[in-house]
Amino acid sequence: MARPVIAIVGRPNVGKSTIFNRVVGDRLAIVEDKPGVTRDRLYSPGEWNGKAFSIVDTGGIEIDGEDEIMKSVRMQAELAIEEADVIIFMCDAKSGVTHADDEVAQMLFRSRKPVVLAVNKVDNLNRMDEIYEFYGLGFGEPIAISGSHGLGIGDMLDAAIEKLPELEDDGYDDDVIRVALIGRPNVGKSSLVNALLGEERVIVSNVAGTTRDAIDTPFERDGQRYVLIDTAGMRKRGKVYESTEKYSVMRALKAIERADVVLVLINGEEGIIEQDKHIAGYAHEAGKASIFVVNKWDVVDKDEKTMQEFTQNIRDHFLFMTYAPIVFLSAKTKQRLHKLLPVVNHVSEQHAMRIQTHLLNDVVSDAVAYNPPPTDKGKRLKINYVTQVATKPPTIVIFVNNPEMMHFSYERYLENKIRAAFDFEGTPVRLFTRKKSDED
Repeated sequence: MARPVIAIVGRPNVGKSTIFNRVVGDRLAIVEDKPGVTRDRLYSPGEWNGKAFSIVDTGGIEIDGEDEIMKSVRMQAELAIEEADVIIFMCDAKSGVTHADDEVAQMLFRSRKPVVLAVNKVDNLNRMDEIYEFYGLGFGEPIAISGSHGLGIGDMLDAAIEKLPELEDDGYDDDVIRVALIGRPNVGKSSLVNALLGEERVIVSNVAGTTRDAIDTPFERDGQRYVLIDTAGMRKRGKVYESTEKYSVMRALKAIERADVVLVLINGEEGIIEQDKHIAGYAHEAGKASIFVVNKWDVVDKDEKTMQEFTQNIRDHFLFMTYAPIVFLSAKTKQRLHKLLPVVNHVSEQHAMRIQTHLLNDVVSDAVAYNPPPTDKGKRLKINYVTQVATKPPTIVIFVNNPEMMHFSYERYLENKIRAAFDFEGTPVRLFTRKKSDED
């Protein structure tokens, strides 16, 4: 089930990226006191009062700017508005209501989406009087916030959560494997869907961006039921999009959220480019089982080392996804196509696998005995016990005497030992360190 989407929009330099970083708890967005620094939408999962959502940071909407970057930023923001369930409209108390704010307000009225009006840079109570003019924008009571001081963020999120819709389940049974196909334009996603189905079910064209939206296609093979979720190709950052295409990365992200297994398609003829890393990163961050699918393998000039070299190239470029298997195929000729679904079945099982607590503790105990945690100022990390708390992805909590002493390198060592014992091929494994309490 896809998370509901909250988009932060507004003219440039009102502090959207600072608020976005406050909500997600990390400095993911570029923050600089200069208009137009945020050039692309940023996405991150968020949670507030038990309600999960995806939050989008958009580039500032520059109504009068006609240069190429501002055209792109405006289109990005319009598409985020189109895909959002709730919009946080951010303004700047120091500047007051500007002509650009009025123009953005008109865009939001036309969208007919629920809007929360947040007025940033209200850094102290003496500035509260400055928010009253924002009532004139027509979105009800403005919420005073301060990104730099973290004030009012909870009130803003309370208001946004209240307006989020209740999402309905997609209606598929639990035994159905949901498979999302993602990748930059023209890597052959639609061709692969057609090859798996054995019929022309989606538009196939060599024009990049032919697939305009996510398309669900159920099918069954050897008693296993699947749903293929084909998405619009993710374009390279900074490209100006035609408004008629209505292309949006958000649709691909929604497809990833709904998926059990994500197929990250790479063009075997062109090789790996930087954009492929961004696309794969979305699946990794969402905690989904993933498979690299190198398509168009039929047109690659090959010798006995070509596949091995391409595999190593993928491993070198995607160091954060060494767990993901690689399948080489041609959707056009169906060469090696039969190898794909067995791998999909396997990684789906690994993604949903639950390990008994005593087996997990045995593996970790052996790992600690073989390589004890390093000491820090005479103190040593003590691992009390380990338990798996969730699946999809497998999520493991390590209870220790002092979580601050768990170095990321030792955590990675434990993950590698767990993977060696239980496989978990194709799926990220999430480890969390917690202090053991009396209740535990």
